[in-house]
Amino acid sequence: MTAATQRPLRIGLTGGIGSGKSTAAQLFAALGVPVFDADELTRELTAPGQPALRAIRDAFGDSVLDADGHLSRAALRQRIFNDDSERQRLEAILHPLVYQALAERSASQTADYVIWVVPLLLETGAADQVDRVVVVDCPEALQIQRASQRDGQDSSAIQQIMQQQLSRQQRLQQADDVLMNDADNQHLSRQVERLHQYYRTLAGQKNTDHISS
Repeated sequence: MTAATQRPLRIGLTGGIGSGKSTAAQLFAALGVPVFDADELTRELTAPGQPALRAIRDAFGDSVLDADGHLSRAALRQRIFNDDSERQRLEAILHPLVYQALAERSASQTADYVIWVVPLLLETGAADQVDRVVVVDCPEALQIQRASQRDGQDSSAIQQIMQQQLSRQQRLQQADDVLMNDADNQHLSRQVERLHQYYRTLAGQKNTDHISS
C-alpha cells in the first residue's frame, strides 16, 4: 500500500447504556479527532426519501411510520425489542449502509485516526470493521443511575435494555482498550488524552508499515 492509499486508523468506541460513550466521544473531538456517530448516521439514512426508510417500510409495514411518514423509532424499538428475528432483519437492512457511510466519511479525513461511536459494535459482531475497540466502562449500578437520570426511565426499564446487551465482563473481554468512567470528567479526560497519544503512535507505525510494503 502506498502513502496515497492510506486511511486513518479506525477506533470503534462502544459501551453499555449509561456508560458515558457520548462524553468520551466529546473529549476525543475536543482533541481534534474526527468523530462519527453510528446513531446519527442511522437517523440520516432513515430520513424520508432515503432508501433505508423504504426498505424498513417494506419489511415492517406502515406501523413503524408516524403520521408524517417519518420513522417512528419508538414503534420500531417495540417491534424488535424481544424478537431476535425482527431485530436481525432490521440489522440486515441498516448495518451495511451505516458501515459504508462510516467508511466513506472517514476515508476523506487526514487525521491519524478517527472514532466510530457504535453502541452495539460488539453485540452485532462488527468488531472486524474497526482496527481497535475501546470500551467505555463503569459499574452496572452507575450505568443504571446515569441512564435513569438521562432518559427519565425507571431502573427496571434500564435493566431490561442492559439484558439485551453484552454483560460488562463480556464487553471487557473483547476490548483492546478501556476507558474507566467511574469518577469525574477530569479523570476520564486524562485517560482519553493518554489513548489519544497512543493511537497517534499506532497510526504512525501503521503508515510506516504500509509505505515500506
